Amino acid sequence: MTETAKLIIGEKTLEMPIVVGSEGERGIDISKLRQETGAITLDPGYGNTGSCQSAITYIDGDKGILRYRGIPIEEFDHRKHPNFIEVMWLLIFGRLPSEQELAEMRDALTGQAHLHEAMKHHFEGYPVNAPPMAIMSAMLNTLGCFHPEIIDPKDEVQFKAAIANLVSKIRTIAAFTYRRVRGLPYIYADPKRRYCANLLHMMFSMPHEEYHVDDEIEDALNLIFILHADHEQNCSTSTVRMVGSSQANLFASCAAGVCALWGPLHGGANVEVLEMLERIKAGGLSAEQYVEMAKQKDARLMGFGHRVYKNYDPRAKVLKGVCDRVLPKLNVKDPLIDIARRLEELALKDSYFIDRKLYPNVDFYSGIILRAMGIPTDMFTVMFAIGRLPGWIAHWWEQRQDKSSRIARPRQIYTGPVGKHYVPMSKR
Repeated sequence: MTETAKLIIGEKTLEMPIVVGSEGERGIDISKLRQETGAITLDPGYGNTGSCQSAITYIDGDKGILRYRGIPIEEFDHRKHPNFIEVMWLLIFGRLPSEQELAEMRDALTGQAHLHEAMKHHFEGYPVNAPPMAIMSAMLNTLGCFHPEIIDPKDEVQFKAAIANLVSKIRTIAAFTYRRVRGLPYIYADPKRRYCANLLHMMFSMPHEEYHVDDEIEDALNLIFILHADHEQNCSTSTVRMVGSSQANLFASCAAGVCALWGPLHGGANVEVLEMLERIKAGGLSAEQYVEMAKQKDARLMGFGHRVYKNYDPRAKVLKGVCDRVLPKLNVKDPLIDIARRLEELALKDSYFIDRKLYPNVDFYSGIILRAMGIPTDMFTVMFAIGRLPGWIAHWWEQRQDKSSRIARPRQIYTGPVGKHYVPMSKR
């Protein structure tokens, strides 16, 4: 017998079925609430509202759990060479790929790496100080103009072509954006390089000098992308699903996701970490002084704590290990990274932060690693978007396959004026 919840409004009683997820999560199905009672729920920020049922990602913030298709996020770090493309396949298709499937997808990504030459003119039309995320969202939409045959895939063959097109070209768009705002010549993809190595090559090589990508650095970037690949119904993913619910095409939906990610409360968190470090350095403060200011609420310690995780962010645990491995290898002399490592050391042993579960989060460590790699702050959110793209695609496709899916149309409680009438201009 299905368990139900009862809601009493005046003389009306509504019985609502309780939906139980595979991990024991419980949700009250209120789909008939307005129809039966005339009332709606009010939940600003949707913190208590489930917008869909999804089989892609599971989070338990209290226990510090993140799983992709049932696999703990930590397991993607326990191999010699983490593979972002393998995780992309897992998220989108619900299982790990076979050796042949992975090889075929790699070949497809290699074949789709180049942009149509005419798209270079679009880059040249942007001012050199244009925000990189603005360029990225515009160029993802522009891709739809050059590939109309796959922007709205009808079957799995077209869908795989669309995946390869988007996932491969987004790194080329990112690299060309980086080169454009710095006045550097564009560097084309190298078919001999793997996904992350190719991105770094296109960003940092010069016509007369190729950029050498160390295996440890390539692995670190793979892990950053893997850890950002999906995170349940966050703002940008919910945006992709909402836009996609109108039957908007895959390219437009993902471009909308980029716009949502652009917000400083979402994708810009690691940028705020670096800005905090800059303020500490510019103010001549020590890490010890800043920690005390944070405890007295005279300053904010950016990159600590998380809205979802009330425990140690599992992604941060993985990236902390990456920091410990990669930073000594890079041997970067950077006072900001020195300040960040000292802040981490102080906070991890201070009872004030431990008692409040204010641990370093994924944004704290990703910002440090990206900076050490030589990636500038204005490209941090672009890197986030590259990593998150597989999750957006997975959710768009999952929703498209759901025959019960409806166009998203939230309700509201109107609080404006009543009983007003139009006043002609002569009487105003």
